[in-house]
Amino acid sequence: MNHLAPHTSLAPLAARLRDLSPSCGPVRLIAVDGHAGSGKSTFAARLADALGGAPVLHLDDLATHDELFDWTGRLTAQVLEPLSRGERARYAPYDWVLRRSGPTTYTLPPAPVVLVEGVGAGRRALRPLLSHLLWMDMDAESSWRRGRERDGAEQSAFWDGWTEAERRHFSADPSRPFADTLVRQLREGYEWRQGTSATA
Repeated sequence: MNHLAPHTSLAPLAARLRDLSPSCGPVRLIAVDGHAGSGKSTFAARLADALGGAPVLHLDDLATHDELFDWTGRLTAQVLEPLSRGERARYAPYDWVLRRSGPTTYTLPPAPVVLVEGVGAGRRALRPLLSHLLWMDMDAESSWRRGRERDGAEQSAFWDGWTEAERRHFSADPSRPFADTLVRQLREGYEWRQGTSATA
């Protein structure tokens, strides 16, 4: 694995991603997938910084309580189709407290690199539009334990339902076997290695 020491950045990985061919119109669409609680959001934010401020789409903004994983249609219509035409995408993020889409509309520009992070970002329906799929390589039980600790006891019932839904999703539509790169979070920094042959 290529180890990132604490004093280094994600610049080498970012440079590699910038050199990829566009996959969704003019956009290099990069997915960050992994189990809930595996560190996807934090890693995506740091990678976006290394990419010079690349836009990040959080799939939690498109999922809902009733459709934890049935957001492919919304993602396609509101985000992927506009980006493929070189246009700005517009979507109203879901409010997980009020349980409805919020009044604010987010925009996502057709930047050279756009990150999509969330559980299921590497799903079968999206892979043809991806330039690269990154998988946060933490096992499900460890990830879910971190997520539960982060969200507290008041979200315990939600997590019970979520973990079962996530098991069903990845059983039917796994992402890890198709990952181009496996990323592991260390105590300080990250390390990564090439996927595909290692994950098949």
